[in-house]
Amino acid sequence: MTAADAEVGRRQRVRARRPNAVAPTLRTYLPFILPAVVVVGAVIIFPWAFTGWVSLHDWQATGAGGFIGLDNYARLFADARFGEAVWHTLLYTVLSVLLPLVLGLAAALVFNERFPLRGLARGIVIMPMMATPVAIALVWTMMFHPQLGVLNYLLSLVGLPPSLWVFDQATVIPSLVLVETWQWTPLVMLIVLGGLSALPTEPYESAQIDGASWLQQFRYLTLPMISPFLMVAVIIRSIDALKSFDIIYAITQGGPGTASETINIYLYTQAFSFYDIGYGSAIAVVFFGIVVAMSLALLWLRQRAKLAAT
Repeated sequence: MTAADAEVGRRQRVRARRPNAVAPTLRTYLPFILPAVVVVGAVIIFPWAFTGWVSLHDWQATGAGGFIGLDNYARLFADARFGEAVWHTLLYTVLSVLLPLVLGLAAALVFNERFPLRGLARGIVIMPMMATPVAIALVWTMMFHPQLGVLNYLLSLVGLPPSLWVFDQATVIPSLVLVETWQWTPLVMLIVLGGLSALPTEPYESAQIDGASWLQQFRYLTLPMISPFLMVAVIIRSIDALKSFDIIYAITQGGPGTASETINIYLYTQAFSFYDIGYGSAIAVVFFGIVVAMSLALLWLRQRAKLAAT
């Protein structure tokens, strides 16, 4: 037997043994993979599949009706109240992202400096984000009261006229955004503080030698380098504000009228007040698509910001 024949025989024996070598590995890991697959299927996949199935039926409080196909979706896109809810959701989301982002960035720049009792001040500032949403809503509801609320009293101290706050259609969404900003500005501050603490010192030393002002250092050094952290804050706040329910429902229930009715509030009203579960499921499916589309867009922007910072 030649050396070439021996090599061919060895390779054939290796190929013959290979399936037997792979099978024990799969059998070994299967008990660890299977529970996770079952949990994901039961907690995530099945509820969404069932919601999509319900949205194709005339499902009322009495149970499943007949199959109606895409009629719920056709009704949804012809529903002016749903379009109004989409507009309220987008407006609420944009304002609830921009204000905490600006204020959180400013607070992070302040608390990144060294001063006495800085740790205590940080602890006090982050307290709002540790409170429960319903408790926050009850406190702010009392503060928004037109006659007895402390906010109108503070306005009177500086000579400004009182406001109806959440009791006026023109000011209800900005008032709700005020609550959201108060609660979640500390989160943005903590994210940006993490980015500021990771910045290198060499570029700032070079900029100071060249005579750059603080504003120039912030514009050309700090802001570009912390842009990935700002995008993380934007993603977290956008998704959270987009699906906000508890604060809005506890303070206004979507009122006055439908002035603060977001998609979540409208979905809840249709499914659990009017018991039109099929139509509510169609709203949930469309809302899920909006959340996914916005999340993908924000992740793409984050990748662009990360590449621009490197």
